Amino acid sequence: MTVVLAHSPAPSADAAFRSALEQARMRGTDLVVLNVSSTDALADPTHAPDATLERYVAEASALGVAARVERVLASDAADAVLEAAERHVAELLVVGIRHRSPVGKLLMGSTAQRILLAATCDVLAVKVKR
Repeated sequence: MTVVLAHSPAPSADAAFRSALEQARMRGTDLVVLNVSSTDALADPTHAPDATLERYVAEASALGVAARVERVLASDAADAVLEAAERHVAELLVVGIRHRSPVGKLLMGSTAQRILLAATCDVLAVKVKR
C-alpha cells in the first residue's frame, strides 16, 4: 500500500505534503508525490518546480520514508489523480484544499471535491491554517 499526495503549487501544498509524509511514516508505507499538469511548460501554474519536489523527496528520505515523484500530463486533473490512486493501490490519498465561493465552484468546478467524492480509498483533505 502507499500514500499518494496530489500536489499542485498552491498555498496548501506544503501543509498537504507534511500531512502526507506523516501519514506515510505512521503507516509504514511509501509516498508518491503526484504532480498533474495540463502541459509540461514551466509556465503552467500546476507544474511544480523540480526544486520543490526534490526537497520533498529529501525530507521524506531523512525521516525514513521512501518517496518518489510522478508527473502526469492530463487534461483532467481529478481523473488523473484518481487513476494514479488506483494504479498505486493507495491506502490514502492526500489533497490540499482552499476555500472557494459558491460562484467560483459553479464556474470553475472543484477538482478536490470530485476527488473526495469519487476516490475508492480514504482521502485526507488538508487546508492552510489561517
